[in-house]
Amino acid sequence: MKIRRALATAVAAAVTAPVVLLSVTPAFADAKPVAQTQNKSSKPTIKELEAAAAAAQKAYEEAVKARDEAQATVRKALQELSEDSHPLVAAANAAKAAAKDAADAKDAADTKAEEAREAVTDARIEAARAAGAADKALEDALAAKIAADAALAKAIKEAEEEEEGEDCVPGDDLTAVVTGLPNELVAGKTTDFTLRMTNDSDRQMEEVIAYVGVHATDRSGLKDTGKFFRLQWSSEASPTWKNVKDDYIDTIGALKAHTRTDLKMRLTLDKATPAGNGVAFVAADFYNEDGSCGGTPGADMYEFDVKAAGSKPGKTEDAKPKPATTTKPGSGHQPQGSTSGTPAKTGTDGSLAATGSSSATTSIALAGGAAVLLGAAAVFVVRRRKTGSDA
Repeated sequence: MKIRRALATAVAAAVTAPVVLLSVTPAFADAKPVAQTQNKSSKPTIKELEAAAAAAQKAYEEAVKARDEAQATVRKALQELSEDSHPLVAAANAAKAAAKDAADAKDAADTKAEEAREAVTDARIEAARAAGAADKALEDALAAKIAADAALAKAIKEAEEEEEGEDCVPGDDLTAVVTGLPNELVAGKTTDFTLRMTNDSDRQMEEVIAYVGVHATDRSGLKDTGKFFRLQWSSEASPTWKNVKDDYIDTIGALKAHTRTDLKMRLTLDKATPAGNGVAFVAADFYNEDGSCGGTPGADMYEFDVKAAGSKPGKTEDAKPKPATTTKPGSGHQPQGSTSGTPAKTGTDGSLAATGSSSATTSIALAGGAAVLLGAAAVFVVRRRKTGSDA
């Protein structure tokens, strides 16, 4: 600011000097020509120039002084700004530290977020593994339960046979054959079929008991889907549809020599039944008052495929028994209940009609048939599981 004022003063003095001279010499105006007076007054004098030079020198010196002061001020400011204690430097350092802390905090937060995402993924995988292990444990427990039930039923049968002193010998005299059960079933549909019981022997079978069980798994062979199945039966003597309980029907009654009787069967699949594989097991036992007894040597197995609800099955045919230990119905046999046979009789409560035999006879026969069916069911479950695991 001082430099500019000094220079301005010097310039003003230099410019206004001729005017000053003109204003102080009016007495000489008449003594000289006009043109000469004007030329002389436009040129500054030595004194005026000396004054202007002195003013310029002073302005220069003030400018030098101002520059030195400015440089000193700058050096002082730079010196102060080089120290951390300066407020601006301290503020800048604090801002820089805050920015670094914020960056570090963001990096830490990003790392924690990634670790949390990985933990969630690991937890989901572990939960899925645990669920798979639980499913496998359930299937193993089911197979073990079926095998244990079969062993228990067999032990009960053997104990009761030992107590009675009679052996029930399996044979081909009594057969149980399923007809009309297709090899493909659709969830949400009901299928009717027939169970034919035939006495091929030359003597009457006084108490005949049928065993019909249905077991199924999903396509993997690992999940039991039998809970979606409902099996019912009826007969000419007992036309009302009744649920098959514990896989046996004990209300058939007596079956004369070389006669047969038919049971109507109805199998309903819930709409929620998953697609998979199913099998119906069939076996039969008989017991006479004289203590003789017997039954089918094993359970015939009728396999079928299960289609999901809404599916349209292809060309179907009757499921075939495996193993084929039964004889074909019809040939050489007369229907029980015709002119040459006696209808199967049941009690009013749907239980086996009284024949005068001891209460142990039914238990023996039931134990034997149950063992056959449970053993066959265990084989089916294990085989389906093996098939599913190999797929």
